[in-house]
Amino acid sequence: MEVTTMLMRTDPFRGLDRLTEQVFGTPARPAVMPMDAWRDGDEFFVELDLPGVDPDSLDLDVERNVVTVRASRPQLDPGRAMIATERTRGVFSRQLFLGENLDTDRIRADYRDGVLRLIVPVAEEAKPRKIEVTCSGHERQAINA
Repeated sequence: MEVTTMLMRTDPFRGLDRLTEQVFGTPARPAVMPMDAWRDGDEFFVELDLPGVDPDSLDLDVERNVVTVRASRPQLDPGRAMIATERTRGVFSRQLFLGENLDTDRIRADYRDGVLRLIVPVAEEAKPRKIEVTCSGHERQAINA
């Protein structure tokens, strides 16, 4: 019987790097709830990827200008011999910090095909408006032609 020994250079920080990547993700692969956000007219749109999440597990809370999205994905069968497990299991959440100019009282949410879409209207007081300019001390006179 031949025994082969493999020598590997140990990196004391590799374990920490792996843990950090699992919790926070990487720019190429975020850990949980990757998001896109954009403005279209008087509304802001936010889409969060939540594949495999039961819609009944979705929970959205708004406190002041912070929206907290909570979801859960069921745990895997412990008897299953997994080869890779990259999707977050259990309960996870993400907070979105919204600007003062958004109307958090009128947020709408829709979950379809594993994507949670939030629609946040711009607050009426933040929308552009015209201001009439008056000229003090002058009377308007009709001009006759």
